[in-house]
Order: sequence, then structure tokens, then C-alpha cells
Amino acid sequence: MQTPTTVLEVLDAPVWRARAAAHARSVEALTADRLARRVEGRTHPVDDFLWEYYAFRPAQLARWHPGPGVGLADGQEREGWSGYLVDGAGTAYLDVERFVQRRGRALSFVRDLLRATLSRPGRFGCFGLHEWAMVYRADREEVRHDWPLRLGAEGTDAVVESHQVACSHFDAHRFFTPEAAPRNTLRPTREGQLDLEQPGCLHAGMDLYKWCFKLAPAVPSDLTLEAFHLARDIRELDMRAAPYDLRDLGYEPVRIESTEGKREYAEAQRGFSRRSNALRRRLLEVLDGLAQTSW
Repeated sequence: MQTPTTVLEVLDAPVWRARAAAHARSVEALTADRLARRVEGRTHPVDDFLWEYYAFRPAQLARWHPGPGVGLADGQEREGWSGYLVDGAGTAYLDVERFVQRRGRALSFVRDLLRATLSRPGRFGCFGLHEWAMVYRADREEVRHDWPLRLGAEGTDAVVESHQVACSHFDAHRFFTPEAAPRNTLRPTREGQLDLEQPGCLHAGMDLYKWCFKLAPAVPSDLTLEAFHLARDIRELDMRAAPYDLRDLGYEPVRIESTEGKREYAEAQRGFSRRSNALRRRLLEVLDGLAQTSW
């Protein structure tokens, strides 16, 4: 049986099981409406996005992980869980060495991306036009969400044509319509992500949730859950500023076609930039810790 070399703290079974149960309850509360909608055949452009786009199942999110350096006393039940080892005393812990061997390339990429993003100032002049560019001159059946366009098709196209589109995120830009893509002042690519990612980008902020769950169980679940809440809050702004009319769902539009709406959007964007950078630093601290012990 391999002996842990990086366990700094061992949690008693009642302590860690209580934390795991509380985490599972939190996730259950987050997913209740989603499950009800699936039964009824309804969709929601804000609340369904994180589950569908990022494809991390509620059952996966509900699994609590303490992260590296923490052992779980009487944790034999975690034997066989991906990334875990259980020692002769029954203490479960993250197998840091094997995890880094298996996921080293992903760890390096995310670490570099976080550093690059943190090194840059946020840009706050895009005004959420990526969602408008996704429906620019699109046929009705090509529109991504089954909700009416607030300004109609011609009004939506006019907003795109009267603004400078400056999207820096590849995974937003790749959904632009063919007519909208050339209007973007930047040419984001997957290979160039390290060169363009910046903390003002809403999609970069939402992606922190993706990096957390992709690196589970090395990332503590409390950090992953905070990233989920941030991503959900960002998605709400994303869709309020989008061309869709979601007032029937209780979302008042951020009218980015107006001066006041631009101001409102940029102010919210700055707030999300601060929140996302705080999470970036915390996630980077976790990854740097893995680097110090195993790379």
C-alpha cells in the first residue's frame, strides 16, 4: 500500500462526512429546478446553460473533494474513486503524484492560462455583442434560443452593424454567424487562447467553473461550487444583455444599444472581473501547490 507523502491534515470521519453531505445538499438545491424542467419538457436559457454547455453532471458536482493535502479518516468508501488512494489505516487522500502524471498537460495549460489572464487588464468595451453576432442575419431556425428577439431581426442586425464587435474569446467567437465573424476586430483561435484571454471577458469568467471541474478531484469542491455560482451570475448578465426578450422569465434587459445600457453592462462586467480574478488566484494557488510537490 502506497504511503501518502503530501497529506498535511487528516479530517475525522464525522467532520468530512458532514461537509460532504452539506455540499451534496447545496448541489441538490441548485439542480432541483433543472430536473423539474426536464420532466416537464421545458428549457431555460440561463439555468440550463451550465449543465448543457459544460456537460458536468449534477451527480459529479455533488461529489465533495477536499483537494490535495487533506486526508479523510475512515475513508475506505473512496477506494476506487478516480484520483484517490486509501492507506493501510483507512485514510483516503488525493494521489497527487499519479494525478499529475495523468493530467500534467492539462494542469500546465490551465496554470499558464490563469497566469496570462491575471497579467492583463480587463477590457470592458465589448458590451456583450457576441450574443448579437450569433444571430446576425440568421434565419429563424438558426437562432440558438427559442425566444423572441427584443428588437426584431432587422433591429438586431442594425445594432451589430452600428457597433464595433471586439470578442476575445474563441468559444464565443466560433458561434458567430458567417456574416458576423469578419466584423470582429480580433481573430481568436484555440491555439491563441493564451495570447488573448483577459479578465473582462464574461466567457473567461464562466470558464473558471470548467477548469475547476476538469481538474477534479485535485480542486477543492468549495472552490468549484464558488466558480459555479460565479458562472451562473455571469450567464444571467450575458442573457439579459443578449438580443432576446426574456422578460417573461423575470429578466429585465440590459439595453446595450443605449448609452445607459452600455454603462450598466460595463459596470457589472468590472464586478465580475474582480470576482473572477479572486477565484483565478485561488485556483492558481492550488495548482502551484501541486507543482511544488510533484513537477
